[in-house]
Amino acid sequence: MSLPAEATVFAPSTSDRDHLSVLHPTTDLPALRRDGPLVIERGRGIRVWDEHGREYIEGMAGLWCTALGYGVEELAEAAAEQIRKLSFSHLFAGRSHEPAVALAEKLREIGPVENAKAFFGTSGSDANDTQVKLVWYYNNALGRPEKKKIISRRRGYHGVSLAAGSMTGLPPFHQSFDLPLPQFRHVTCPHHYREAEPGETEAEFTARLAAELDDLIRAEGPGTVAAFIAEPVLGAGGVVVPPEGYYPAIQKVLDEHDVLLIDDEVICGFGRLGTPFGAEAMDMTPDTASVAKALSSAYLPISAVLVPDEMVDVFVEAGERWGVFGHGFTYTGHPVCAAVALKALELMEERDLFAHAARAGSYFQAGLRRFADHPLVGEVRGKGLLGACELVADKRTGEAFPMERGAGAYCMERCLDQALILRALGDTVAFCPPLIVTESDIDEILERFGRGLDETLAWVEAGGGAS
Repeated sequence: MSLPAEATVFAPSTSDRDHLSVLHPTTDLPALRRDGPLVIERGRGIRVWDEHGREYIEGMAGLWCTALGYGVEELAEAAAEQIRKLSFSHLFAGRSHEPAVALAEKLREIGPVENAKAFFGTSGSDANDTQVKLVWYYNNALGRPEKKKIISRRRGYHGVSLAAGSMTGLPPFHQSFDLPLPQFRHVTCPHHYREAEPGETEAEFTARLAAELDDLIRAEGPGTVAAFIAEPVLGAGGVVVPPEGYYPAIQKVLDEHDVLLIDDEVICGFGRLGTPFGAEAMDMTPDTASVAKALSSAYLPISAVLVPDEMVDVFVEAGERWGVFGHGFTYTGHPVCAAVALKALELMEERDLFAHAARAGSYFQAGLRRFADHPLVGEVRGKGLLGACELVADKRTGEAFPMERGAGAYCMERCLDQALILRALGDTVAFCPPLIVTESDIDEILERFGRGLDETLAWVEAGGGAS
């Protein structure tokens, strides 16, 4: 049957189609069903545009990851060239290819673990799952089958797969998923503002947390504890910068009990804290490290676990007894992903991006700290181009808002009204702009945030969100 000439046929929007077909990760599903998604259509530099053509500053670098910004032609060309040359090859059963080798060489040269080999994956979650499996394999090979427990920190974020999700220390990633698994333990988040006892200095706080870790290892039995995993600066747990001296104090405990330090550089790596890797900025000396996100500026999914030669030598010796090293993914070292990641690292060097990020980070931190006097802000914190403002109900005492009031989420929405994309982590509003950000970009980001914050203050003072 034909339609009348005047009839109009409306195609469903991307938002409508999303509602029917997509299950979203890390999302308030009832709110999504009620409000629909924000559909991003294109990006260039530090800006993105939605399906209606509205422009936003992407103040979170996508998801802590688009270091080089959007629309970098050299990365598109690297992907196209590699697809034409060798679209896929794997690393199973001793096969190899140039992009994976070249990228591994580069990571061995610049990475935070000396003399390291790279094991490739596609995400931070699978990298941290690999970390656990390699630590377990290592201890089995050394005849220490009981040395398997992994310690992480409450509010730490290490991914969502079974082992990585167990190391993550945030309740939404545990509740109703039957996590953490039995081999995982958690200690206090190194956030002086929230976790310190009354009158406790940062030095005293650090000493207490080191003692807590020591007590836990002794209680569990040093022969059962394999590794401690840490983000140099905690990201999704609220952008928490540990106090000065924290990592050396923790490292002393780990060394005493022969416990490995796993450095989760997924957010902090490749210039985010103003140094090539977060370990340098925070005085860490890791045994192994995980990298992802900015490794390819998020243009294609890739991660790497950096493992020192002496550990790999143990794996090789074990292979004489056990046979095939039975771990790997179809896309381990995918040639297109590896080629794009290598080009991203080359561009970072050519553009002196780490030095630029250090300068921009200093400017950003100074600007962000101007909000410390705002009536709604309890603490401003951050390092390099990673920052946060924690909103509080009572600035004098630091009393938090009731969780159900949603002050952070409201502020995030008001910033979105100002065409600025930030992220609410509870009542902490996080910033993580692309590393290419300029001082004028930072001024604009902070100006828009200031307007969103003032609107949130007016909402709070009017009783908004209160039951």
